[in-house]
Parts: sequence; structure tokens; C-alpha cells
Amino acid sequence: MTKPFQTLATLLAAVVLFAAPQPSFADDQKSILVTGASTGIGRNLTETLAANGYHVYAGARKDKDLAALDAIDNVTAVRLDVTRQDQIDTAVEMITEKGTGLYALVNNAGVGGGRGQVLEAPIENHTFVYSVNVEGVYRTTKAFAPLIIESGGRIVTTGSIAGTISAIPGFSAYSGSKHWIEAFTDSVAEEMKPKGVTVSVVEPGNYKSNIRRSSVSRTIEQVKAASGEVPEELQETYEATAARELSYKEPDEVSEAFMHALFDENPLRRYVVVPNAEEQAFTIGTQINELVQLNQWGPYSYSRDELVKMLDEALSGEDDSEQ
Repeated sequence: MTKPFQTLATLLAAVVLFAAPQPSFADDQKSILVTGASTGIGRNLTETLAANGYHVYAGARKDKDLAALDAIDNVTAVRLDVTRQDQIDTAVEMITEKGTGLYALVNNAGVGGGRGQVLEAPIENHTFVYSVNVEGVYRTTKAFAPLIIESGGRIVTTGSIAGTISAIPGFSAYSGSKHWIEAFTDSVAEEMKPKGVTVSVVEPGNYKSNIRRSSVSRTIEQVKAASGEVPEELQETYEATAARELSYKEPDEVSEAFMHALFDENPLRRYVVVPNAEEQAFTIGTQINELVQLNQWGPYSYSRDELVKMLDEALSGEDDSEQ
């Protein structure tokens, strides 16, 4: 190639490089994947992370939600239905190809529902809840773990105080799925510890989100599909649920807990985040009652003094990241 043509080729290459779309995130910017980022806690956390300069891969299912998330600075929307392995695999491939690495995974996608007493509720309702809240968390954790291990990062899952208290009648599916997250967190935390990855669970109480309304809406759609006529009682249930849900506090405090779990030097294993003292008392009181029940039977039960001593020993290490 003659010198003039070499010069022209160099100029053209420079123009192409200049015109190519540039990533909106810095090379040293931590990237976090948040599943279920379209509304509620996921959306609040996504906005909080982005506002603090982190790059967020925000998972959502619907086009309108993906467009809204993409419009936020420091956010890259990702089509991600956690019940679909093909979409999970595509998301892993996309993030890998972008070369940003993945510092953290936030397993936030979840649904309410499965309402109804065990002897009456269709098993399909329970299956749906578990497909998202249990299998979805398992699928995403398994798929993205190699990227998290590579970065020595963190995995945080949205649980619920429903996963620590006794399930009330009619809510065995949802509560059961959140109890599973407690066990899953402990298992994965121990498995990941040698790999330099910390694992936590954030357990919110009643904060503003769409999860309750969405649950009733699915029931209404099922009724419409079956008979076409929605009972007045069910419509009233939806309206009451919406009014109650919209009256709750914004989940800013929940995002604060996530920020601690994601970035503090000494993250906790569990974060109970509730909007008032009553929910805290109910949550902790339930745990104490269960402790008493566990200690009621058998020849190796502990005395009151022995239980108090064990509690004092546990409290002395309450700031330990292992707790």
C-alpha cells in the first residue's frame, strides 16, 4: 500500500473509532445485576445504585419497562425472565461480551400469590410462586456465579420477614418460598466463602411495591379466562389491596440495607428491614417463640439460664460478618 493510501486508511479508522457508540460506564465502575428491576424494591435499588455512580444491569420482562430503565443514566436494561433459562443464558453472554465484569448479583425478582388454604388452592398456584421465587433464584445464582467469583464480589437476595415468621393460614406458598431463601442463603454463603464471595439476604417488611396487587391481578385474570365474570368480592379485594399497598412507605430503607450488603467492608448475613416497631417486635417475637418450641421436647433441652447464656454469647458477636 502506498503512503497516501496508508494515510487515508488511518484517517478512516480513526473516524470509525470516533463514531462508534461508547459505553456510558467507566472501566473501573462496578457493575451490579438487579433482577426484577421494573417496580418496587428492584426499581428503587436500581435508581439508588445508578445515582451513586454504579452501573446497573436492570432485569425486566416487558418492553415498556425495559425502555424506562434504559433511560436512566448508568443503567443497561436486560430482558430477563428468571423462569426462562434461555433468557438467563443470553444475559450471561451479553454481560460477558461487554467486558464490564459483574461485581454483584441481586436476586430481587419475585412474586406473591399462591393464596388459599392448602386443601383448596390449586397446586398450579403454588408451582407458579416457586418457579419464580425458588427456581428463579437458583437459576440466576448458578448462571452468574462464575462472573461473581471472578470479581470476588457479592450475592444478595431479597427475602422477606415472611421467611422468618410462622406462615399465616392461606399464605403457605409465598412464606414457604421465602423460608427456602433463608436456607439457600446459608448454604450458598458457606459454599462461596472459600471463593471470596459474600452472600446476604435482605428481609423487608411491608413497603410499597406492586407484588400484592400483581398477585390479586393474576387471580382476576384466571377468573376471567375461566368464566369471564369477576366476582364483586374479588374486585373489592383488589381495591383494598391496592389502597393498603399504596399507603406503605417507599422502600428507601430497604435500598440502604442492600447498599450495606453490597459495599460495606463487613456485610451482614441477614438484614431485617421493617417500617415500624410493631413489625420488628412481631418478627423477633416469632423467632423467640419458635426457639421455645424447639426447646420443649427431649432429654437435652436447655434451662432458662442456659438459653440466656447462649443468647448473650450470640449477642457478643452480633457485629461479626459471619452472623
